[in-house]
Amino acid sequence: MNATLERPAPERVAERAQEMLTTLEADPEFGRLAESCKSYDEAWTDFTGYALLDGYDVRKDTDPLFPEAIRVMAIKSAVYEMTDGNEDAAEVAVPVPVDVMIHALAAQFTVLSRIQERTGIKFVHATDREAIGAWEPGDYTHQVYRAAWGPVNERYWLDKTETERRTAIVTRKYEGIGVFEAGRRIAPGFATTAA
Repeated sequence: MNATLERPAPERVAERAQEMLTTLEADPEFGRLAESCKSYDEAWTDFTGYALLDGYDVRKDTDPLFPEAIRVMAIKSAVYEMTDGNEDAAEVAVPVPVDVMIHALAAQFTVLSRIQERTGIKFVHATDREAIGAWEPGDYTHQVYRAAWGPVNERYWLDKTETERRTAIVTRKYEGIGVFEAGRRIAPGFATTAA
């Protein structure tokens, strides 16, 4: 991500993001979208996002994580709209656990497509343009979020340094059982050999 990107003032984006969120929440399928993300527990695994949360439990953490994800998506959508479709500008820094919930949100493709159609709000998520785990307190994302909704939920908003620290710990633990490169490579026999 280019650090010299031109983005609208955080207060303006916050105002538009609030309006967008209100519109999204009023959509007849918003409840389904939320429930689909929250119930995405049987088919969703993640090696370095949720694993960074101490004591993560899909049954307890998805309720508070979904609002974080939808708020960030409203921020991204507002920036995208206000910069005439600049994906680079819209890909604001996001903490890894929130980004993982955004992936669960984006996986609800059909309902999300219908909501976008009805509301005219374009959801923005481009993995090739995001700075994974680069969120820092006081950065642009944080300024917009704070102006729109107040303080972030500190359980999920891990800063860059803490993300790197926890990722290193988790990666070492996985390597001990044959899961390498944060789940991108798994030792031969891992799934076929009895323990």
